[in-house]
Amino acid sequence: MRRDNLYELPKDLPVPVDDGACAHLANMRLPAVPLVSTSGRSVDLTALRGRTVVYCYPRTGRPDQEAPAGWNQIPGARGCTPQCCAFRDHYQELRGLGVGEVFGLSAQDTHYQREAVARLHLPFELLSDEKLAFARALRLPVFSVDGMTLIKRLTLILLDGVIEKVFYPVFPPDQNAEEVARWLTAQP
Repeated sequence: MRRDNLYELPKDLPVPVDDGACAHLANMRLPAVPLVSTSGRSVDLTALRGRTVVYCYPRTGRPDQEAPAGWNQIPGARGCTPQCCAFRDHYQELRGLGVGEVFGLSAQDTHYQREAVARLHLPFELLSDEKLAFARALRLPVFSVDGMTLIKRLTLILLDGVIEKVFYPVFPPDQNAEEVARWLTAQP
């Protein structure tokens, strides 16, 4: 069992800074990169019409596994579970604001992600970019820890396969869904 609480953010987390790694993403048309979802389907984000929210996160933790060494000291690493829970809690609000689909996306495999969907009662699918094909195609920022290459936390709002808005860096992660809802409310 973990010694910390996955559902709470420690008070002394380092704040990530905007290093410009996502500056190129605004108004970019997504490349067709099929991703496997936790429901078993292949999702091509370019094929979705209307608004779609995709929040990218490094990795969800599990209650039966310790976090990677030094995890809390990596700016922006900690908080994937609280972020997922916030999107769960704001899911209906986002749908009411015109979002067709919400997805979480990480480099974790689908089997690992299915545990998180079940444990956290997520009403949406998680997408696996296990081979980092999507991350490479979009030149998303990544970092390495314990032999894993993980996507830095960011959120994309897509409109008909084009990146309409980028939230980066995302901090604190448990307030990202609310931030997305505020942005959507302000749109015509």
